[in-house]
Amino acid sequence: MYTIFAILIIISSVLLVLVVLVQNPKGGGLSSSFGGGGNQIMGAKKTTDFLEKATWTLAIALISLSLLSNFAIDRISSEDNLNIKGQEQIDEASVPSLPSIPFNE
Repeated sequence: MYTIFAILIIISSVLLVLVVLVQNPKGGGLSSSFGGGGNQIMGAKKTTDFLEKATWTLAIALISLSLLSNFAIDRISSEDNLNIKGQEQIDEASVPSLPSIPFNE
């Protein structure tokens, strides 16, 4: 289930980047190539509306998917399992011994 969320997050992220890169911060971008800078002809105004709606939709979808993916992560059923595994790792770790220093009296 988590992999489905991860794939959807990646797809929405890539689409969001592409939609943002198509836009021009000064009102140009894809819409200016159709109708010119000042005169909006033949539905070029609709292009900026579509891009803005697509940006907001993809941003909201990305945030929602990120929050929902938290519930899809597998959890350990009890805290005891975590403590036992942690203790086993500590027990298996080798502790280096200090070299013996000769003591002259």
